[in-house]
Amino acid sequence: MNLSPHKRRISILGSTGSVGTQALQVIDLHPDQFQVEVLTAAKNASQLIQQAIQYQPRAVAICDEAQYPQVRAALSEYPIKVLSGPDCLEEAAAWEGTDLLLAAIVGVAGLKPVLAAIRKGIPIALANKECLVVAGDLVMEAARASNVAIIPVDSEHSAIFQCLAGEQFNRIEKIILTASGGPFLGKKPNFLINVKKAHALQHPNWNMGEKITIDSATLMNKGLEMIEAKWLFDLAPEQIEVVIHPQSVIHSMVQFEDGSIKAQMGLPDMRFPIQYALSYPRRLVNNFPRFRFKNYPAFNFEQPDTKTFRNLAIATETLLRGGNAPCVMNAANEEVVQAFLKNRIGFLDMTEIIEKTLVKIPFISKPNLQEYQDTDWASRELALSMIRVFS
Repeated sequence: MNLSPHKRRISILGSTGSVGTQALQVIDLHPDQFQVEVLTAAKNASQLIQQAIQYQPRAVAICDEAQYPQVRAALSEYPIKVLSGPDCLEEAAAWEGTDLLLAAIVGVAGLKPVLAAIRKGIPIALANKECLVVAGDLVMEAARASNVAIIPVDSEHSAIFQCLAGEQFNRIEKIILTASGGPFLGKKPNFLINVKKAHALQHPNWNMGEKITIDSATLMNKGLEMIEAKWLFDLAPEQIEVVIHPQSVIHSMVQFEDGSIKAQMGLPDMRFPIQYALSYPRRLVNNFPRFRFKNYPAFNFEQPDTKTFRNLAIATETLLRGGNAPCVMNAANEEVVQAFLKNRIGFLDMTEIIEKTLVKIPFISKPNLQEYQDTDWASRELALSMIRVFS
């Protein structure tokens, strides 16, 4: 992605979420470098209106059509186009004049907008791992065909991306994704069976949205990241390893064929990888807190407990199987996480429903986009039927 002579025009899918709001904090620090082009939200109309008035984008999108009149009325005095309806995210993602799209919405809802932006030739700062989990083959094929850069925003994939800078002629032996272990590191099933939403949302290191925080607690997030890494860095499954690193300071590592390992380090603050993605290939100064070795007298590493946290084992199996299996797993996981957040099912029920969904949905080895969409719908319906039983 070439640096533009003007301010870099940033569009944000999911501007009211955790990544989106932190991205706006980064933009606030560098008003001479960035300007906001488009902002979108699913349902948070009030916050979207506030953001629109503050940043004066050319357009905003509110996915909840019932809230369109409220947003339109609030912004009627401003030269801001208000989008809504079933295709509003795709229109927002492919907005003419965008220099970089930050895909920060959660879940498979990010797939079609990301593909729309790629077809338009817009570089992607990718915080939506699910679009690669669900249809990584289609997304990366489209990116290659359009010569579009995909810059990872997840801290782990950003770390790998940074470690690979200048290493284009050197073969990767493996990558090592680090995981904090979440709030239940070391716990066993007899403890997890009684876990409630409030406890699961207490991540020890990271400030994230609810969905990704629950995924971290179940280790599903690390499984999703394994699949994302396969597509982002063109890796075989056996080249991807996960280790537990409770301090969350080493964000991930790359081991090269000579045995050397490069690691990227920093405090667990999503603003670092967000800023790197927005400004790439430049690094910009900031006032974020700095890492101090004196505050971390030791780093710890251990193997993940996949017998207790079976979601990571399930994700590894779907990574190996390929086809539409990751799509099935992702769809079921999105539904069970929402059900858990609504106190409809227990913590361990989530894994059981995902496993049963994977068994019952027909396997397709090389799905097209329609087959991915059909798989996603069928998997959600099946998971929801089981959730009703568990409830």
